[in-house]
Amino acid sequence: MKIIQTPVRFYPYTGGVEAHVHELSKELVNNGHDVEVICASTGESSGAVDGISTSRLSTVAKIAQTNITPKLPVDLINRASDADIIHTHLPTPWSADISAIVGKATGTPVVLTYHNDVIGSGLADSIASLYNSTVLKFTLQMVDQIIITQPSYIDNSAHLADYEDKVTVVHNGVDVDRFSPMDMSSDMRSDLGFEPNALNLFFLSVLDEYHEYKGLDILLKSVAKISDESTMNVKLVVGGDGSLRSRYEQLAQDLDITDIVDFRGYIPDEDLPKMYNSADLFVLPSLSSEQEGFGLVLLEALSCGTPVISTEVVGVADEIVSKGLGEVIDSGSVDQLTDAISGAEEYTTDPKVSTECRKLCVEKYSWSSKANDLEQLYQELIE
Repeated sequence: MKIIQTPVRFYPYTGGVEAHVHELSKELVNNGHDVEVICASTGESSGAVDGISTSRLSTVAKIAQTNITPKLPVDLINRASDADIIHTHLPTPWSADISAIVGKATGTPVVLTYHNDVIGSGLADSIASLYNSTVLKFTLQMVDQIIITQPSYIDNSAHLADYEDKVTVVHNGVDVDRFSPMDMSSDMRSDLGFEPNALNLFFLSVLDEYHEYKGLDILLKSVAKISDESTMNVKLVVGGDGSLRSRYEQLAQDLDITDIVDFRGYIPDEDLPKMYNSADLFVLPSLSSEQEGFGLVLLEALSCGTPVISTEVVGVADEIVSKGLGEVIDSGSVDQLTDAISGAEEYTTDPKVSTECRKLCVEKYSWSSKANDLEQLYQELIE
């Protein structure tokens, strides 16, 4: 099959959607398909990436998280004539909307992965509200199939109920070969910011306004509470960079926890498996079911055998609880997160828990199995 993917941005740009498209496209290429990504350039040139053709277009403006690429309509029309599928993605508009229109005009089936609702803050929220009440409705009507990454999102989303007949679930996945258990010496862990005699927590996200829903402020307050009210030794390593990093660093200073919080900045891809393996616990206290489409980083941690603490809004919440892979708390609760971290030593030192974390990902969430699910869906649309 010839498959065109149209995310707004693409690898090596860091983000959940970008990782999702990259990993699935690699698997589809490995299965013998021709995959081309048409996206905005974020400084890279067009060319092949892991066997995936890329066409990176110039941006004339950026509205919130959306790159406006004027060449997209013409380029997509030219390529759609010999494509079997156009696969596009929300929550960043423009590319998805153009893809739906081009698909309709050329008779090319369009698949839309609806990762989460389009939401902004401040002016961006006003723009998102206008988009949701106008353009989004037409886009959802025009596409042939809508994918969500967790079943509950059909209920959590404010916009999908009218299209339930063409919604299907394809879960997110993880590269189980890359994210796998490894032995980390004390020196290796120390080099990455972790401490030998502490419960080591790891948090990973882009640190900007759009990703405030990841809940880092809640985590910092919980770490401060543990530091103030108990004798437990805890260390938090924060991975990621962005426009709000200085604000979070100031919050850590105000909470008097700079000695036990390490802001590492951007973590190179090759170091991520080491970070997950060095941590005793990965923590993602996500706040919004509308914005947290799944929580891909949780799968990366689990695949490395590292237990997790997260909230009820993430895609693997039920399995974290049912399989004893960590703990799930109510979103926004500093007290519950504090209690969860304080009680985590019981299972972070249990090798059976680590084994179960890994087992879940290998058996259910490998990218290769998700690519197979996607192939079957594509084939049904083409026939």
